[in-house]
This record gives sequence, structure tokens and C-alpha cells, in this order.
Amino acid sequence: MTILKNYFFMSILLISFTAMGVSLAADVAKGKEKSMLCSGCHGADGISLMPDIPNLASQKEAYLIKSIKDFRNGNRKNPMMNSVAQGLSDEDIANLAAYFSNL
Repeated sequence: MTILKNYFFMSILLISFTAMGVSLAADVAKGKEKSMLCSGCHGADGISLMPDIPNLASQKEAYLIKSIKDFRNGNRKNPMMNSVAQGLSDEDIANLAAYFSNL
């Protein structure tokens, strides 16, 4: 019975992460490589030196995924971010979110 409860709990957790857009297979190393796109504005380590540009370091992974997808889909408006996000796949976004959330 305990194994069944554990399986049920893990299934619910996986479904919840999937619904939030959090990828369990995100690759932090690939996110770091891709983060060069972000470093010009958001800083090399996700800490912006400009007061009107947010820090990405230590943000919640699900928040970063949603935000970047919203820029990509046009639900959030910023000419630079909309342009950059257009070139990102779902995998790129998950990897970037994993990288920045782990800083």
C-alpha cells in the first residue's frame, strides 16, 4: 500500500510540474551556454547592473518559464525581449530557467 501511495504522490507531482511548464529534464549546463544571449542586459551571472532591467538569478523556475513564454507569445510587451524570445524553443526556455533559478 505504501508503494502505491508513493507512486500516486509522484504522479501528482509530475502532473503539477508539467502543468506549470517546469521541465524535469532541463539542462543547467545548456542553460548556461544559452544565457550569453541574456548577459548583455541581465548581467553575466543574472545580476543586472541597470536599474530598469530585472535580475534573473535565483528567480523561481516556473516564473522564468512563464515570463519568457509570455514574451515569446506576445502576451508581455518589450521589443528587445519579444525579439530574443522568438528565437527560443521550449527546451531553450526550460534550460535557461533551470540555470538562472540555480544561481
